[in-house]
Amino acid sequence: MTKDVIALTPRMPDTWALLAGLYAAGPEAGVTAGSGGAVLRLCAPDGRPLVSVEAPLLVQVPGEAERLLGREVPVPFWWTEARASGAVPGAERLAGSVCGRLALLLGGSTWPGTAGTEVVDVRAAVAPDDGQPVVDVLTDTTSVVLSDRPVLALTTWLSEVLRGTSESGRALQIVTPPHVRLSAPARATLLQVPGRWVVQDPAQGYYDGLSGAVLRWRDGTFAPALGADGTAPVAEAFGRTSPSSDRQLVVAFRTTLPAHEDIVLGKALETAWRALTGSAPAGWGTAEPVNLPWSPRRLTDLARDRAPEPTHLLVTGHPGRPALAWIRVTRTTAGVEQDVTLTLGYGEDEEPPLEAITPLAGTLVAEHGLTTMLTSLRRAPRDLTTAPVLQAPTVPVAFTLGARDVRGIGLTHARRPPVAVRPVALGPASEPALHYPLGDGSDAGALGTLHRLAAHLRTGVPGEGTGTET
Repeated sequence: MTKDVIALTPRMPDTWALLAGLYAAGPEAGVTAGSGGAVLRLCAPDGRPLVSVEAPLLVQVPGEAERLLGREVPVPFWWTEARASGAVPGAERLAGSVCGRLALLLGGSTWPGTAGTEVVDVRAAVAPDDGQPVVDVLTDTTSVVLSDRPVLALTTWLSEVLRGTSESGRALQIVTPPHVRLSAPARATLLQVPGRWVVQDPAQGYYDGLSGAVLRWRDGTFAPALGADGTAPVAEAFGRTSPSSDRQLVVAFRTTLPAHEDIVLGKALETAWRALTGSAPAGWGTAEPVNLPWSPRRLTDLARDRAPEPTHLLVTGHPGRPALAWIRVTRTTAGVEQDVTLTLGYGEDEEPPLEAITPLAGTLVAEHGLTTMLTSLRRAPRDLTTAPVLQAPTVPVAFTLGARDVRGIGLTHARRPPVAVRPVALGPASEPALHYPLGDGSDAGALGTLHRLAAHLRTGVPGEGTGTET
């Protein structure tokens, strides 16, 4: 099932090196570009796509190759990824030859192993003429991609496939063996888009890697195999898990800043990162692998160039402390909003810094325009990946409501929820934010407390309270 091949080279693949790689398909093949030139498509003589090749990416962030491929590669290095169409027998040899030629010319290596350099005859190739980056099966409703890499990440290629399937009105379904794991950004993306992670279990067939529902191929798509009662059974393989001693701390927050020329984005995330890890993030980018050294100024410039369209960004930490974040920057009538989800991993003998959450909330309120923040803890792998097995529930630790929303709900109402929680006032007494401690992440009952708190806050009275009540 392996269709992906990656060249990891210490030298930049220049135009001549790329041409030498692409010439692995012989002189009859053609090349087209997509995603603004970020993805090249190596095509058969009739224009049908055979292999997609991502533009070479200079990775300057330590640990990314190990995180995604399980291989240590000293930085900086160039990451060039090729993917073959599953609809073309032997196309994986062509993808391997493209990357093998780059490694031969530039030094370095290829993943998953040594790749050849031979010319592959593509004159008789037949592949779907879909106008998208290479997919393996294309139906009226669904684009299906096969993958067999250690970690399925949110690469430039996958982002382009998501964009293409969305524009065509299709859903994306990614089929993997059971040993494949999702990176945190890939998991978050699949939960939001019309897509599905389909796991092919050797003994039981297909099931959904995030819900466990047994799946069947029907009418051109993988769909739940509904029983007589209208529900889908859960695959036995999905329940083959043991309680994890690892934990993940998840801090999800939103900030709103006035839109002005001097605005610098990413500072709130850096503040949270320093408070919880002791250092700034290591790098940022728009896809995985995360390739650029951390720079709020450059991040801001990119978001400004893309405005008024939203900007989606990924941020990673140093190898010693697994940490990943994704940011969505949006221009609204209220200003510039940053929706941030920061996830950090901890092993059996490591304690998540829960004592830092309340001071962090105070700093974000005072300096970064915090609107809301939800902090949670869950039993999950330290490396921040997701396996296709039942996951332990996320348990809330604290919820913070910014001053603007407290004012809209009414201070008196917000300070007196019908739960055994006493909120802590943050910021100026005349217009405070409220921080609600919910526990230490060990009691699943905190989820019910959060739901009751949220329901109470939704029934607030606009304008109630002046900030002077006792």
